[in-house]
This record gives sequence, C-alpha cells and structure tokens, in this order.
Amino acid sequence: MNIPANLKYTKDHEWVSIDGEIATIGITDFAQKELGDIVYVEVETLDQTLNKDEVFGTVEAVKTVSDLFLPLSGEIVEFNDSLESDPETVNSDPYGKGWMVKVKIANVAEIEELLSSEAYKKLIGA
Repeated sequence: MNIPANLKYTKDHEWVSIDGEIATIGITDFAQKELGDIVYVEVETLDQTLNKDEVFGTVEAVKTVSDLFLPLSGEIVEFNDSLESDPETVNSDPYGKGWMVKVKIANVAEIEELLSSEAYKKLIGA
C-alpha cells in the first residue's frame, strides 16, 4: 500500500499536499483500490468557497458512487481537467496525475487536524 510520508490524510481517505496557501487534494491509494475501476470524477464546486468536510464532488466507480469531502476550508481554485477524459488516472496514479482539486486554504489551523501518514496507516490497518 502506497502511503507517502510527505502528505497529510483524512479519515475519509483523501490526501492533502500543502504548498504555501494552496492545498492539492486527491483520494488515497487505499480509497481507489476499495472503489475499483473509476469511470467518472465530478467536481461542480470550482470557484466556490466551502467549509471543511463539505462535499466538493463525487467519484464514480463501476459499482458505486462516493462523495468527496473537502479536508480544509477554502476556495476551490482548480480542477484537474484531465480527469474528465481519463478518470482512470485516479487508479493508476492517485498521488500524482490523479489529483482532483486545488484549494486556497482559508484556515491554516485546520491543517493540524489532518492525519500523518503513520496515523493514516493505523486507521486503515496497514
């Protein structure tokens, strides 16, 4: 199971990479394996400001649709457009080309509430 140490994680299986005031967000390797083959990623919240834990989109796999929860409050400033034509990139490269959104962080204190890679490993029993 791939759980990079340089990222932060949520109990809802999203990963977060922080670069200044911008957070890049995607779903974890564990989540994409649990979902199976991803066929569609929908994010209709571009340019909207959402609170932590609000739904920012959905990911659709062959057997299920799953909500995506925002791990940090802020404005969704970018959507990974390549996922519209290649949603399976989330399966093949969840921490790289399979990122989903970029968020301008509204409350940096929320970063402290995210899980470390070690805490996330314990959560999923890895």
